[in-house]
Amino acid sequence: MNFDFTEVLETIMMSEVEHFDIRTVTMGINLRDCSDRNINVVTQKIYEKITRLAGNHVKNAESIEAADSFSPEEYVKIAEAMDRAAHEIGIDYIGGYSALVQKGMTPGEKNFILSIPQALSTTKKVCSSVNIGSTKAGINIDAIKMMAQVIKDTAYITRDAWSIGCAKLVVFCNAVEDNPFIAGAFHGITEGDATLNVGVSGPGVVLEALKNHKGASIQEIAEVIKKTAFKITRAGELVGRKVAEKDGVEFGIVDISLAPTPAEGDSIADILKEIGLEDVGAPGTTAALAMLNDSVKKGGLMASSSVGGLSGAFIPVSEDQGMISAAEKGHLTIEKLEAMTAVCSVGLDMVAIPGDTPVNTIAGIIADEAAIGLINEKTTACRLIPAYGKGVGESVDYGGLLGKAPIMPVKVLSSDVFFNRGGKIPAPVRSLTN
Repeated sequence: MNFDFTEVLETIMMSEVEHFDIRTVTMGINLRDCSDRNINVVTQKIYEKITRLAGNHVKNAESIEAADSFSPEEYVKIAEAMDRAAHEIGIDYIGGYSALVQKGMTPGEKNFILSIPQALSTTKKVCSSVNIGSTKAGINIDAIKMMAQVIKDTAYITRDAWSIGCAKLVVFCNAVEDNPFIAGAFHGITEGDATLNVGVSGPGVVLEALKNHKGASIQEIAEVIKKTAFKITRAGELVGRKVAEKDGVEFGIVDISLAPTPAEGDSIADILKEIGLEDVGAPGTTAALAMLNDSVKKGGLMASSSVGGLSGAFIPVSEDQGMISAAEKGHLTIEKLEAMTAVCSVGLDMVAIPGDTPVNTIAGIIADEAAIGLINEKTTACRLIPAYGKGVGESVDYGGLLGKAPIMPVKVLSSDVFFNRGGKIPAPVRSLTN
C-alpha cells in the first residue's frame, strides 16, 4: 500500500489544525494458552504474555480476552494481573475483561460477571464488556438482569469517584471481535495470537470540510463527508501498519468511527448543526445522522480493504461538548438518543442517569437498545452511569476524554413483571440465513 507526498501533507494538516487523531492503536492478545486450574499460575502467565508481546507498545490499549472457570474473587486477581501489565508497559487502558453470554451462561461466566464491580474498583486501567445478545442467538434476559445489577453495584462501589467504574463497562448486542475502541475492545476468540487494530477519528476534519460548502445540497454534503472519510482512513491505516510492523504483530483492521472528544470543534453534534439542525434533538436529527454514518462507511470502504470494527459515527454524550450542551438544555433525551442509535455506531454511550434508578429500569434500557441491534443486525451497546447520589440537573465531570456527563432523566414506569419472567428473547426470523 503506497502513500504519496500529498497525502502525508494532508495528514499533517488534519492532525495539527482540524482535530484529526488516531484515537486508538489496539493490540489484541489471545490468552487461551494461559489457562490453568491454579489461579496464581494463570495470573503469572497473563502478566508474562502481555508484557512479552506488548512491552514496546506504549501508545494505546490492548484488547485481550481470558476464559476459564474460577470464583469471583479469583477472577478479580486476573483483572489485577492485567492492570499490573498495563502499568508495566505504560498503556492507557486494557480491555478484554469480557464475556460472551448471548446464548447462555456457565457457572464460571456467572462468577465472572459477579466479579466485575470489584475488578473495576480495584484496578485503574482495566475495562470490561459483556455481550448479552446477537441476531443469531437472541437476547439473554437473565444476563441483562445480572448486568443491570452489576452496573448498580459498580456505581456504588466506585461512588467516591462519581461512579467512574461504570465508564469502563459496556453491555453489547452483536459485539464485533475486532473493535479497537476502549472500553468495549476485546480480542475475539477467532482472532490470531496477536493483532494490531487501529481506530481513527476526525469529527473536526469533517466539520472543517463542511464549512467550505455552505449552500450545498444534501447529496453534495454526503459526497464531501465520503471524500473526507477516505483521507482519514488512509492516514489511519498508514499509522496502524507502521505500528504493527514495529510491534512484530499482524495488522488487523482500521476502524473509521468518528469518535468525538470534549474539545471545541471536535464534535458530532457540531457536524449535525453544520448540516442544518438548530441543535441535536431537532426533527431531522436521526436522518442527518444516518446520512453522516453511511457516508463515513462508504469513504472508508473506498480507502481500504481492511475496514472493520464498528466504523461509523459515535455519539457518547459526555465525550462530545455539543451533545453535553444539548442534554443540559433538554433538547436531547434518552428516547431521542435511542432512535439515533438505530442508524449510527454502537448505542447509548456515556449516558449518566440518576443514581436511584431502579435495577429493572436499567435492564429495560439495555434490552431496548439490544433489540435495535437484534432486529437490524448491527452492534448496539449501553455504557450507562447511574451516578450514585446524583439527580437530574446535576452532572459528573471526569475530565480528559471521558468529559462531563449531565444526569439525564429516565422513565421509571415499572417493567418488573417482564424481567421477572426471565429466559430469552428468541432469535428473529432474519437469523435463519443458512
